Amino acid sequence: MRGARTGRSGPISVSFVPAPCPAAFAFAIGKRVGNAVVRNRLRRRLKELVRLRLDLPCGTYLVRARPEAANLEFEELAVHLRHATSRFARQTAGPV
Repeated sequence: MRGARTGRSGPISVSFVPAPCPAAFAFAIGKRVGNAVVRNRLRRRLKELVRLRLDLPCGTYLVRARPEAANLEFEELAVHLRHATSRFARQTAGPV
């Protein structure tokens, strides 16, 4: 992902490349995070959090999670994802 901007917060990092709508999301959760049940649970939680972030600009996103993300509560995961993606929302927001 050349030219991608990356935001990081705790165990979550998000890379962003501007692209036409609709936004596309991919999730990279390695085997170090846990077995398939743990990885899929984390992926489902991240997908729900992304769905709730309505202020994200159009583009392509890669959401990566490190092993410690599997132990976080939903609210803690939401805070880390919000912080990791906040610079993308700020940079593309126009004047109010």
